[in-house]
Amino acid sequence: MHEVSHQRVKTNGIWLHIAEQGTGPLVLLLHGFPEIWYSWRHQVSFLANHGYHVVAPDLRGYGDSDSPVSPTSYTVMHLVGDIIGLIDHFGEQQAFIVGDDWGAVIGWHLALFRPERVKGLINLSVPYYSRNPNAKFAESLIRTYGDGFYISQFQAFSWGNLFDRNREEQKGHSP
Repeated sequence: MHEVSHQRVKTNGIWLHIAEQGTGPLVLLLHGFPEIWYSWRHQVSFLANHGYHVVAPDLRGYGDSDSPVSPTSYTVMHLVGDIIGLIDHFGEQQAFIVGDDWGAVIGWHLALFRPERVKGLINLSVPYYSRNPNAKFAESLIRTYGDGFYISQFQAFSWGNLFDRNREEQKGHSP
């Protein structure tokens, strides 16, 4: 079996780095946060050795893929579009999708928005959550799991407030 090969693929207006190996039905392995394709390295070789064309991208904003500056470039619609572009790039109508963590969220939405493009879906770590029109996803997670939850740590905040708090603490004052 050939080694894993790497290339950059133009999809949905950006360049995604992919690692690929094997021939046969297309399997896309979608990594979680804060990982890259490398988290799937063992599965890539195993699946390729069992008759699959395995592609593990660095998702938008990760690793060697493009990282658009605007936060509005990271909607689930953009992420699903990236995956549709990968399926199209390989000339396939459908692919098996395997997602972990953040990749599972993308997998769920791909199957919801474009079910005709999904031959099979396997998701790890993240169950399907239906959309609540009365709550933002991140806010719901913070309410459920608290400020210490890893997703909570990456929400928007004011650097100025953080620096002011640190300055006050260094002076021996508490805000």
